[in-house]
Amino acid sequence: MTFNEFDFHPDIRKGVKIAGFREPSPIQKMAIPIIAEGSDMVGQAHTGTGKTAAFGLPMMHKIASGEIERALVITPTRELATQVSDELYHLGRFSGIRTLTVYGGVGYGRQIALIHKGVQIVVATPGRLKDLYRKGKIDVFNPEIVVLDEADEMLDMGFLEEIKEIFEYIPQNRQTLLFSATMPEPIKELAEDVLYNPEFISVVGKEDATTNNIIDQRYYVINENERDDAIVKLLETEDTDKCLIFCRMKREVDRLSEYLAAQGFNARGLHGDMEQPERDEVVRGYRRGQVKILVATDVASRGLDVKNVSHVFNYHIPFDPQSYVHRIGRTGRAGKSGQAITLVSTGEFKELQRIQKEVGAEMRLATIDNGAGISEEAVESMTERIRSIDIHPEVNMLIDRVSDIDQELLLKKVISLLMDSTEGTLGEKIGLDQNMVDEMMENLQDEARSTRTKNRRKRRH
Repeated sequence: MTFNEFDFHPDIRKGVKIAGFREPSPIQKMAIPIIAEGSDMVGQAHTGTGKTAAFGLPMMHKIASGEIERALVITPTRELATQVSDELYHLGRFSGIRTLTVYGGVGYGRQIALIHKGVQIVVATPGRLKDLYRKGKIDVFNPEIVVLDEADEMLDMGFLEEIKEIFEYIPQNRQTLLFSATMPEPIKELAEDVLYNPEFISVVGKEDATTNNIIDQRYYVINENERDDAIVKLLETEDTDKCLIFCRMKREVDRLSEYLAAQGFNARGLHGDMEQPERDEVVRGYRRGQVKILVATDVASRGLDVKNVSHVFNYHIPFDPQSYVHRIGRTGRAGKSGQAITLVSTGEFKELQRIQKEVGAEMRLATIDNGAGISEEAVESMTERIRSIDIHPEVNMLIDRVSDIDQELLLKKVISLLMDSTEGTLGEKIGLDQNMVDEMMENLQDEARSTRTKNRRKRRH
């Protein structure tokens, strides 16, 4: 099947051709005919499956053909709003369709003025859009098609009430489209409230199967103080193109991005406390390849769809399994392979197991060749071990046999032998190997059994 079979307006077809679109993706094949005939629709699909074109092309065809005059797209973040607006502009530029991005952090005046001048498509974040409607600033904007993009992300970010209020200002005689990667109960309830007799389509199963096959998922069990060394060594040894490093908190993003830049890496940070112009500059640079390493929080990166991300690094394990799925889904796009690498401390290992179980992730244990000599901690540990070691009863017999060797040289040889016997603990590798992980697991199980026994005894008394 080709895009020509959809019989779009000639100006829209020209935009599709210039964009290099040939065969529609699964979500486009399923969604475009439904949207074209005017039905409401719920589409379950992840970011990167071609959703924007799936709703954007039939929507712009209707505008170009005079069937409708205005459309509204609501997205969870400023970055996604800008991205969607850019794609719609490029696909519809030959039809003269005007698109406006509406979000907070900038002045109201220009946004209100352009809406009153008659832009056909508004792509907006919920907070700013709600404010404009509530204050009566954009009463003239009555969209005939409304798209809720990444609805589950809007739920996670606490925008559900804003969405419900926005629909109070929008005319009832509209076509409503909802896209979401997951379908939690609140999203199902929202769909029942704002959509009329919708068609349901899903490509999540197919997409997940593909993703699992082409994303190589690894984890490294490290000591807490090895995180920076581990991420630097991985960036030095992995064949990265563009990569994303996820941190849990904004202050971690600032510290790690500055640390990596000081180490000579082309790295920038992205989080919600940054001023909007700086955020736009970072995202633009990353999308164009001028920034190779983006260090970000989950919230800041939501909806960020960038091509050719070869690696996703979890500097810290995410808080929940769904965040893990969203994070690693940024790589392995469009049939290309990707790498998802997670750093996990011994104390976080149970969380890793929970994620593996809940999302069915096939993750393999790995270690990092350090090649940086012996760390200070390893030297201290070995010194203590030598001081505390017991003298073997047969040691004198061995000393007699090597008495012809210089004493200093003999000492170096014996210590080297001891170092070789403790491979993996002296900085030659970062990360526990399988035997060490197995031993750690046995200890954790013993601790759990001991805790259960103590609790039972307390209950008896």
